[in-house]
Amino acid sequence: MDYLSSPDFWVAVGQIIMIDILLGGDNAVVIALACRKLPPAQRTKGILWGTAGAIVLRIILIFFALKLLAIPLLKIIGAILLVWIGVKLLVPEDEEGHGSIEGSDRLWGAVKTVIVADFVMSVDNVIAIAGAAEASGTGHGMALVIFGVLVSIPIIVWGSQMVIKLMDRFPIIITLGGMLLGWIAGTMAVTDPALINPDVLPQAPKIIVDDTMRYLAGAAGALLVLAMGKWLARRPSGQTQQAASAMVAPAGRLRRILLAVDGSDASDRAVAQLLAMRSELRDPSTLELHLLNVQPPVPGDVSSFVTKTSLQEYHQERGDAALTRARERLRAAGQPFTEHQRVGQPGAVIADLARNEHCDLVVMGTRGQGQVSGAILGSVAQSAIELGQVPVLLVK
Repeated sequence: MDYLSSPDFWVAVGQIIMIDILLGGDNAVVIALACRKLPPAQRTKGILWGTAGAIVLRIILIFFALKLLAIPLLKIIGAILLVWIGVKLLVPEDEEGHGSIEGSDRLWGAVKTVIVADFVMSVDNVIAIAGAAEASGTGHGMALVIFGVLVSIPIIVWGSQMVIKLMDRFPIIITLGGMLLGWIAGTMAVTDPALINPDVLPQAPKIIVDDTMRYLAGAAGALLVLAMGKWLARRPSGQTQQAASAMVAPAGRLRRILLAVDGSDASDRAVAQLLAMRSELRDPSTLELHLLNVQPPVPGDVSSFVTKTSLQEYHQERGDAALTRARERLRAAGQPFTEHQRVGQPGAVIADLARNEHCDLVVMGTRGQGQVSGAILGSVAQSAIELGQVPVLLVK
């Protein structure tokens, strides 16, 4: 049990827990979709039994994955897969390919759906956890796996929706998670037996791996995932557009305003600012208001596995919840509005809708993320300004 006092052991445990939480976002959505039609009394049972079965299958798969990583060149292949998995976290869902998962109104039907879906979708999780455990160098890979997965179970079971909301509110979690997978990929690749063992594939070039080499390889993997993910996420938007001016037209000249909200306190402040601006108009009745909520895409594995209808209903429910407070305040103030619900990269969607509706101004809340961190980690406000041609008023 001496390894319990090793810093490397606990670093690896932390990595495994974060991987399980991050890639468990897929499972959280599947759990929500599979159990949504169950009566409330059976919903908790469906979640518990389905997740328990999925966890047992996952531990078995990880056991075999750890054995396979001892085969020359498989670590390098696994590292390439991890980079791809990390990049996928930063890229929008595939709107074209959808599977056949539906919510079931029977307990064991829902449990079966959760287990089968998790089994099909667990390749990324298995490779990532096996890579983190193996790269720890503690020699106790299976103990790491079991400990990390057990700690993650209550978070996935009881906190699945909270985890998804945190990821929506703080995109930095997904970005850092993708970079973590890149880090693990880099450190795993340089420890492949074909690269470090003279007796394995003698014709292959060999390297000497020390702590510095591992850190450099990990950093290179993390930066590669970040760069590729950001490039692919921006690619669907077409050409880069001219950044919008930060100047706002005088209130009296505003005719069309896009109000982007996400249900947060920052959005509440944006609604209050919009109503204050409306009161300064010469004729408030002439204001044409577009109220928008953008739901971030779910992980690509989910969209390729569930039915399009189920995913649309899921986004609709979340969009309605995010719009509730803004709707109530605007209606109470007597301000008509046209409502829009979209799924996509929020900054790009806001910029496109503002341009298509010929808006004079975009009003949105901001949590005050700095310009540098916003550019690196992803800021909706920063993206809306960069991609748009309409002035953006940020309300803190």
